[in-house]
Amino acid sequence: MSGFITVGILQTALEVGLIYSLVTMSLFISFSILDICDLSTDGCYTLGCAVGATVTIMGHPVFALFAAMGAGILSGFVTAILQTRLGVQSILAGIIVNTGLYTINLAVMGFSSNISIFGKDTVFSLVGGAFDLPFWKSWSRLILLFLILAVVCFVVWWFLGTRLGLSIRATGDSSSMVRASSINPAFTITFGLCTANSLTGLAGALIGQYNKSCDINLGTGMVTIALASLIIGEMISVKRNMLLRVISVVIGSCLYRFVISVALRLNVPTEAFKLVSALIVAVAIATPTGKEVIKRQLRKNALRKQTIQVCDGSTAKEGDQ
Repeated sequence: MSGFITVGILQTALEVGLIYSLVTMSLFISFSILDICDLSTDGCYTLGCAVGATVTIMGHPVFALFAAMGAGILSGFVTAILQTRLGVQSILAGIIVNTGLYTINLAVMGFSSNISIFGKDTVFSLVGGAFDLPFWKSWSRLILLFLILAVVCFVVWWFLGTRLGLSIRATGDSSSMVRASSINPAFTITFGLCTANSLTGLAGALIGQYNKSCDINLGTGMVTIALASLIIGEMISVKRNMLLRVISVVIGSCLYRFVISVALRLNVPTEAFKLVSALIVAVAIATPTGKEVIKRQLRKNALRKQTIQVCDGSTAKEGDQ
């Protein structure tokens, strides 16, 4: 088993899982909190990577992260405007923005399908070079990503407990109730989607600096991956504890990457990678329903046994009489 799953594989799975968990956190805000299916995630992820890579090439790797978040905010703003001002359904709004972002991403990348940032400083190389220690050079990327996720998780948990955060949560539960409370649901939806997409943009910038490249098709299927990670995280979370729900999002993303790493170690063909992802999503989505079906069946069996015992007892009494 030690040869099958090595420390390097676990480290890579954790590093990529932590980056992907930012996208999962974005979907947590839009899908779980706001109850909005935002399909612009794929394009926004690539947008964050393109903007981050471009700014990194200019020699500003740290600023690239904030620039990518700003680009994500703009993407979320356009998606929200289509929904709240123009009356476009959330799914259609996401598709429209995702389609338009393809051309925008190409423009950001200089109308090239991919760009490379090899030879340029990244946040990972800057942190890795802070200490001349073998341990630090090997684990600095994971430590940096862990610190970034710790800050993001704390900020998201704190924000969702503020007055505005509670208004956003209430909007997802019932926009009519929020409107009756003199709160503008259009504003809460817009703010929520901008916040969510800023995390997606940040994830894109980090993966670009992690891989030292950006490809126009980088974000393809990202919403599926994030959805699978979100559902896995929701399965292990405590519904009433917001902090644990936020942390479980990160855990779910890491677990998903671990499953993918195991699939790769089993020599699953790359052509079947999308099928593996789809199966993971299907299993994750069907598991809660499957649990309920099993519980109902067990209750029916228990009730049937009780009925049979009562009937047998009544028959025995009648025989004695």
